[in-house]
Amino acid sequence: MSSPNSNPRAAGGSVKQTGTGPRVNAPARPPQRPAGATSGSKPAGARPGLVKPAPKAKARKARLLVSKVDPWSVLKMSFLLSVALGIVTVVAAIVIWTVLDLTGIFDGVNDLLREIAGTESGGFDLRQFASLGQVVSFATIIAVVNVVLLTALAMLSAVLYNISSTLVGGIGVTLTDD
Repeated sequence: MSSPNSNPRAAGGSVKQTGTGPRVNAPARPPQRPAGATSGSKPAGARPGLVKPAPKAKARKARLLVSKVDPWSVLKMSFLLSVALGIVTVVAAIVIWTVLDLTGIFDGVNDLLREIAGTESGGFDLRQFASLGQVVSFATIIAVVNVVLLTALAMLSAVLYNISSTLVGGIGVTLTDD
């Protein structure tokens, strides 16, 4: 047992000493079928239940407090989201104006205003007051104002949350494992 290749702790077998060196017996193989199963007792397509599923682990829960919010990260995130909202505002204004023009709403409003005002007043054209360029310009101004206001409001909210969380302790959150 003094040779460097020998393994005195062989798994499941005993060590035999022979003239050529140590040999390890192979571990006994488990039976292929359960002891109570016979070849004719189960239908042809059924599989024997050799392995039982492991029991489900209990879900872990962690209770945490959000005690501080970083104002710089709130500023960056609110700026990004408000810019996205501004782009959506401008695109929605263009789409709504185009749909109103294609469906003939502007012509119907012009005809209605001509009937109300009478024929002496000349012609009233709604597209002069609400052209596509004017609508896009107004939507862009509204979007820029919203970006500035929403970013400032989110930053102010983060600072106020930090001040109030020092007094109250923050918002409790429970996280679970699925």
